[in-house]
Amino acid sequence: MALDGTILGNCASEQMEALEVDYGDDDDAEIGAVITIVQVLKKLDGEDEYTSIVRMRHNIADPYAAIGYLRAPEQTIIRQLGGAQED
Repeated sequence: MALDGTILGNCASEQMEALEVDYGDDDDAEIGAVITIVQVLKKLDGEDEYTSIVRMRHNIADPYAAIGYLRAPEQTIIRQLGGAQED
């Protein structure tokens, strides 16, 4: 069975729509770093259980910057869990 890219495509499309709403009229704004993280679930033979594999792609040359960009959404999620409003 081929992988269905619908989930990934929908997520990317929703992100682009949100960026367009927030920055679409700003001629000084442009997309810089991009990171995609995808969880692949693979059913184990003859079982109702899955194994989980995480794949990532990015366009960031500096590995330390990539780590920083990964930490930013982590901190946003932690703030949301604590009940704080996102800026």
